[in-house]
Amino acid sequence: MEKSSLKDIFSKKLRENRRKRGFTQEKLAEIVGISTHYLAMLETARNFPTSDTLERLCAALEIPVYELFITDLSPREELEQLRQDIVNEINQTVNKAIKQSFAEVVGN
Repeated sequence: MEKSSLKDIFSKKLRENRRKRGFTQEKLAEIVGISTHYLAMLETARNFPTSDTLERLCAALEIPVYELFITDLSPREELEQLRQDIVNEINQTVNKAIKQSFAEVVGN
């Protein structure tokens, strides 16, 4: 079975640790000195931080850097997470295609 990517593990652990500390995305972004949009991109695995940003995130969350790269999922849980990610991606793609098709039909 294929393991989660480093970005996927990082994004999940970042989100979990932010929530454990009781921070909103806005609050953590403010503390770290990054935009809320950028933090959202990190939490959805669409971007990856620089080492400086990574260190500031961990300082704000009061955790060691390695905490954001450890996965504690069983193989079954990883498979379920992967399945859910695929289902979500398919749903987003289908919804986007439907909206585009509808816009084309209505526009003509």
